[in-house]
Amino acid sequence: MSVDTLKHAGHTPHILITGLPGVGKTTLIRDLAKRLAEYRPAGFYTEEIRNEQGIREGFRLMTLCGRQLVLSHIHHPGPYHVSRYGVDVPGFEQLLGELDLRHAQSRLIVIDEIGKMECFSRRFREDVTALLNQQSMLVATIALKGEGFIRQVKDRPDCRLVMVTRENRDHLTSDLSTELENSLREGTSPHGS
Repeated sequence: MSVDTLKHAGHTPHILITGLPGVGKTTLIRDLAKRLAEYRPAGFYTEEIRNEQGIREGFRLMTLCGRQLVLSHIHHPGPYHVSRYGVDVPGFEQLLGELDLRHAQSRLIVIDEIGKMECFSRRFREDVTALLNQQSMLVATIALKGEGFIRQVKDRPDCRLVMVTRENRDHLTSDLSTELENSLREGTSPHGS
């Protein structure tokens, strides 16, 4: 079945959630993972690291199985940087190896986010590509702006871009969880099996 046929038939292609910084993308993806917990989603989301004054100093990855990693921090040394944040690419790749999302038993994979920091990792780019080509259903946040790999993922015909705004964010969790649950319950996938 073609992607257009699947979309027309109501089947869910991979869902990419995007929007302005701070609009609620991470909250949405965390809430989706909680609502769909009975389907045992695999993956991770990102939390901000803030100091005592409330100033953001970095980002922490939280896996759905309870592991965590400081992905980036203003005090992290190394060659990889986005703005003022040093990115721990080796640590991220080690965590990805432990998660092994390509071989996860879950049909629902959650990733927050496909962004500049994560895309420094070749392993991450390969994992995302493999997941998009498998029978799993990928729900991911993705940077609003970005070229290279970010643009390639957005341009895939099996990915549907959902823009989160302040006006629609409150009902998106319910709408998307219902759509995903219907697909998971029916045993359908983005690729029609």
